Formats: sequence, C-alpha cells, structure tokens
Amino acid sequence: MPDVSGTAMTAAARARLIGAGYAAQGLGYAAVVTALPAFKDRQGLTDAIVSAILLLVCVAAAGGSVLADRIAARHGSRYALVTGLILVAVSLAGTTVGSPNAVFITIMLVYGVGLGAVDASLSMQGVLVQAHLGRSVMSRLFAAYTAAAIAAALLMSGVLASGAGASVAVGTAAVFALLVGLAGGRFFEPGRTERSSVVHAGGGRAVRPVVLVCGMLIFTAFLVDSAVSAWSSVYLHDSLAAAASVAPLGYAAYQATVLASRLVADHVMPRTGRVAVAVGSLIVSGVGCAVVTALPSVGAAITGFAIAGIGVGVLVPLAFSVAGEAAAQSSDEVIAKVNLFNYGGALMGAVLLGALSEPVGLQIAFLIPVVAVVLTLPLARRLRDLSVTPAGVRPAV
Repeated sequence: MPDVSGTAMTAAARARLIGAGYAAQGLGYAAVVTALPAFKDRQGLTDAIVSAILLLVCVAAAGGSVLADRIAARHGSRYALVTGLILVAVSLAGTTVGSPNAVFITIMLVYGVGLGAVDASLSMQGVLVQAHLGRSVMSRLFAAYTAAAIAAALLMSGVLASGAGASVAVGTAAVFALLVGLAGGRFFEPGRTERSSVVHAGGGRAVRPVVLVCGMLIFTAFLVDSAVSAWSSVYLHDSLAAAASVAPLGYAAYQATVLASRLVADHVMPRTGRVAVAVGSLIVSGVGCAVVTALPSVGAAITGFAIAGIGVGVLVPLAFSVAGEAAAQSSDEVIAKVNLFNYGGALMGAVLLGALSEPVGLQIAFLIPVVAVVLTLPLARRLRDLSVTPAGVRPAV
C-alpha cells in the first residue's frame, strides 16, 4: 500500500494521529451523553422523546458505517474518517445552541451518521497502520477513546459546576474533532483495500465466516458494555439502595478497568495468543455480570462491573484486529460489516435489560450478558481457523 499522500510520515506518527481520532470520537460521544440532561431541559424533551432520539442516532450510526464502507471502497478509509469527523464536529457544534426540536433531532441524526462513519473508518485505519508497524497497537488506540471519554465526563462535571453550561464541553469536543479531521486529510493512513469480490475467489462468501465470528464477538462485547453503561447506576441506586453519590461508582469502576486492560492488552496478546485472550475475555466479562446477579450488594456489584470491564476492554480491539488480519486484502469492507454488530449489541444490552427491569428486576436481567457470553464462546474458538486465501490479488492503492 504505497503512500500517495505526498507527505512523508512514519507509521508510528500516523498511529499517534489515528489515536487522536479515537480520542476525538470518545470525547465527542461522552460529551453528548453527559449533556443529555441539559439538552432535555433546554429543548423541553420528555424521557420518551430522548429515548427515541437515541434509538434514531443508533440507526443513523449503522447507516454511517455503510457510508464509510462506500467511501473507503472508492477513495480509501482516510477520506471516510475525515468525512465522519467533520460531520461529528459540525453536528456537535449545532447542539450547542437552542433550536426547534425538529432541527435538533436532525442535528442528532447527522451526528449519528458521523458517529458510525468514524467508528468504522477508525478501525479500518487502525488495522492498516498496525500492519505497517508489524505489532499490535489496536488496544492502545481504543485506550485513547476510553481515556478521552473519561476526560469528557470530568470536563462536563467541571463546566457544569462552574455554571458555564454543557455547551462549553460539547463545543470543545467539536473543535477537537474538527482539528483532527483537518490534519487527517493529509496525514491519515492513505492506503486502501479492495472489495472481497475482487480479491477473493468466493467473493463476499469468502469473508462471511470472518464477519460472523468477529461480528459476534463485537455484538457480545457491546451488549455487555451497553448493559453496564445504561443500567449499572440505576441498579445500584434503585435496586440496592445505594446513595446517589455511590451509584455512579459502578460505571466509573467499569471504565477504569476497560482503560487499564486496553493499556496492557497489546503486550499480552503476542505472548498468550488471540484465541486464549478472546476466550478469557469473554469468560471474564461473563463472570463480572454473574457476580452482579449472584451477590446483591453494593460492593459486589461494583466489583462485578469492574471485572466485566477487563474483558470488554480487550475484546473489542481484538475482534477488529483479527477481522483485519484474516481478510487483509479486503479489510476495509470486512471491518465496516463487523462494525454493524456493534449497534445490534448496544441496542440489545440497553433495551432488553430495560424491558426486563420491571417484570423480573435488574438483578436477574444482568443474566442476559452472561447468556450472550456463553453462546459466543464456541465462536471464539474458531478464531484460529479464520483466514481468507486471496485469489488474483491486486495491490491496494
């Protein structure tokens, strides 16, 4: 994949810039979700309307992932990522001012498209630069996302405490996304891969096992992630009677272990092997949620959420790395398809647990991620068999 950008840049420097892209995504997403109460009050929205907007954003994000695939096929994932970051920046800026609800919802849908495009193209870029570096870096790239999300939550807390308003934090995220996008137009990884129909004798059928296995790992990881993100604080406060100041600690512990695991996973994987790491990560995620269900106490629940974070933190970058390597000649397309499983898992974790919270209670509802882990374990063992033999490969340009 020759560098056609006209600008000399080492793979390590590109990796750092792509890491800034991950940080921009984490900063923006966390700024939006922590600003939702302020948006709700400013726009006069009900809880039902906020839930509907979040669902529409998720659907729009799936469309954004497809858009990234189309742009990457024609021009390369660099341009898909730049497009996504600019959409994110513009839409984030649009949310900082009051507007009619129809306009606000439209802005959020644009944000969803940008969110999905950035999700998919970041992983495309990460796989390409990881191949050039010849060593695992995906976990550290995702660590940049997690660290930025934590920073955004702290920033939002600070600006709200100062009386400056949520728009300051959201606007900061918008500016950062725009700056990274503008820099990336010249310096992101310029290579691109072909479509599976071009490079593989079996066409799209050749990559289906890769998409299914890696996609289901992503689905399960995001099911666990959205379950903990959406319901950990509610469970601690409403079901276990934790104080309002204690309830957020479950999510904080979860995010802390996600970050810690991502910082070390790139060093562990070459020594342990990806099948063992994938199986171990699934088991750890399931054990964490099982602890929440089995031991209904505040301390045990917080511990369980922290354990789950260890597994989820490793599983997501690992799945994208394996997908990119197993179908290296068509990794852009394959990663875009794998990324779609993200949104199914996120919806399942948030919606299904919510639907079960009234009839059976959240304590039992947290068995849903455990069941998902058990069902996914056999697929994780198939990682060692994933490979697509290219036929008639043309060099990427």
